[in-house]
Amino acid sequence: MIKIKNLGYIYHLHKKNQVKALDNISLEIKRGDFVSIIGSNGSGKSTLAKHLNCLLLPTSGNIWVNGMNTKDKDKVWAIRQKVGMVFQNPDNQLVATTVEDDIAFGLENIGVSERVMKERVHWALQVVEMEEYKNSEPHLLSGGQKQKVAIAGAIAMHSSYLVLDEPTAMLDPHGRREVMDTIKKLNKEENITIIYITHLMEEAAESNRVVVLDKGKIALMGRPEKVFTQVETLKKLKLDIPQITELALRLNQKGLDISPHTLKVEEMVDHLCLYV
Repeated sequence: MIKIKNLGYIYHLHKKNQVKALDNISLEIKRGDFVSIIGSNGSGKSTLAKHLNCLLLPTSGNIWVNGMNTKDKDKVWAIRQKVGMVFQNPDNQLVATTVEDDIAFGLENIGVSERVMKERVHWALQVVEMEEYKNSEPHLLSGGQKQKVAIAGAIAMHSSYLVLDEPTAMLDPHGRREVMDTIKKLNKEENITIIYITHLMEEAAESNRVVVLDKGKIALMGRPEKVFTQVETLKKLKLDIPQITELALRLNQKGLDISPHTLKVEEMVDHLCLYV
């Protein structure tokens, strides 16, 4: 598991200007979890994400990944092989002239044999459903397809954990759906632990647990249906709730027997069909 204990982080902008980005955060993420981390701008989401594979190191507190402390310099590469990262802009993550070569790039850097490399690249392409594009030039792909290639590159390293920092922020609705479907498949079928940073509440509702950050602290945490019914608290934190949940709450207030915990379109359809 990933264990975070009393994590604090301070950005030292210059001698007289310090910003406390994370403040005494404690959290456990178990194997197979799908955790979404949400919060308004400046809440500490991306700072937390960068701590999970040693891009940043704690100012105070500790993080352990499978028992390895991120402060241990001898464990950095082992941790980074366990914790894959996918960032917001897919164009910044693609480095090769073909999709196949791009996925193989990280494996080459750690000296994986050619036979194992081919097996892992083939497997990763299958998982993200991009086999037919293996010889394509990455810059010719759609935004959603590029992000799927970036994800394939991360999982080809046989990462146990995948941290995604607003991976759909630059995509259109179709691209967002492609990426979300891929992430859910990785979690359910490959048992890859997902830590998903997002500003889209509908995406956070797809996870098993939601962590809400505010000013570097955990403000709320729990299953999506519990977190997103705390409407007043979320509004104070300058956050929305999923549109379907808002609709469910309004219909419930109008007297319809519709659960205010409704999170997905399919659930709403099932409820409304009872009134037809």
